[in-house]
Amino acid sequence: MKRLFLIIFIITPYLITAQIKPQKDNAKFIEYKKGYYENSILKGIEEYDNQKKEIPLSPKKFSVDFSNKIVPNSPLQFKSVWYNNPVSQGATGTCWCFSAISFIESEIFKNTNQKVKLSEMYGVYWEYVERARYFVLQKGNCTFGEGSEANGLIRTIKLHGLLPEIEYSGKLPGQKIHNHEKMVEEMNIYLQSVKTKCEWNEEIVIETIKNILNKYMGTPPSIITVNAKEINPLEYSENILKVNPRDYFSFMSIKEKPFNQMGELVEDDNWWHGSNYYNISIEDFMKAIKNAINKGYSISLCGDVSEPGMDRDSKCAIIPTFDIPSEYIDDDSRLIRLKNGSTTDDHCIHLVGYLEKDKDAWFLIKDSGAGAFDGENPGFKYYNEDYVKLKMMNILVNKEAVKEILDKIIK
Repeated sequence: MKRLFLIIFIITPYLITAQIKPQKDNAKFIEYKKGYYENSILKGIEEYDNQKKEIPLSPKKFSVDFSNKIVPNSPLQFKSVWYNNPVSQGATGTCWCFSAISFIESEIFKNTNQKVKLSEMYGVYWEYVERARYFVLQKGNCTFGEGSEANGLIRTIKLHGLLPEIEYSGKLPGQKIHNHEKMVEEMNIYLQSVKTKCEWNEEIVIETIKNILNKYMGTPPSIITVNAKEINPLEYSENILKVNPRDYFSFMSIKEKPFNQMGELVEDDNWWHGSNYYNISIEDFMKAIKNAINKGYSISLCGDVSEPGMDRDSKCAIIPTFDIPSEYIDDDSRLIRLKNGSTTDDHCIHLVGYLEKDKDAWFLIKDSGAGAFDGENPGFKYYNEDYVKLKMMNILVNKEAVKEILDKIIK
């Protein structure tokens, strides 16, 4: 009898472990289906340009099989901050500004109780101008494109302020969809000619770039009327919206660099080589995100969204077991993916809500990308905590939301 009890005592932990061992995820190949991008974005561009666009055939996508998964399916399930309705970025690579503007709108409501719809394209306009200026300063030894980082908007706010959407849409009369393809091509052709001819006159280059922007996006107003008073965009940002750029801090998490110090986010989209990112461990990175949303602050975050665990139909993002089990996600597993290129900074989004479901943490994501507008609840996705932990590269957040983290760094 004692021997029987001893055997039971020894094998019980193994039986319990076997019972709680997470079930393996399965993969499948999914046929690409036309969605919001083809039916709304491309259709709107074709109508405006009066020209049919050829759509290349998309290959089958390697994806997680979500058929038996119980996952969130509505923003109403989440405890969330106030946010404006989702807006599509159209056929542009300006997710960074849509994410950051949405974040600032939520911040304005939290601080002043004002519900405002700001112009994304005002920030985009000045980003192109400043990038052209940098191109001249670097004698053309840099890239010129649509991508940037969320904290690029903070730099723009310091220099140029903000505008309401109603004052500047960045669209021409009759244009329904943002499309910068021709505009960026024209600016690049011009800048390459500047480089070839060594015509490094900053004033002339900036004026030419502005002329191109004005042709495709319209000219942003330098004066607007608010409460029967004429003010400029800086005054609107500072005095009406009460936005203080010094309130916002950026964080990244990469083991290759010393933790709890500032450093550069080494990414093409960080074209100005901004080195004002606090580098923290992944444990503190996730703590900062959870603390912020639980205190009623939202977060602008940027990272990798091109993964098998990103499901188009359920609009959920997970890390499947065939990638890496949850318990092995740490600073090292993040680093190897950053170093081998399987994690890249390809999209910025706005984290606006939080949910605990079956002992699992989920985040409500407001997303300006075309894929987010497929299916139900257009403009939203649902990210599992593990997905954020492994694949998100940097965040922009109010300093008050992460005071505990900053207190460890700034002494």
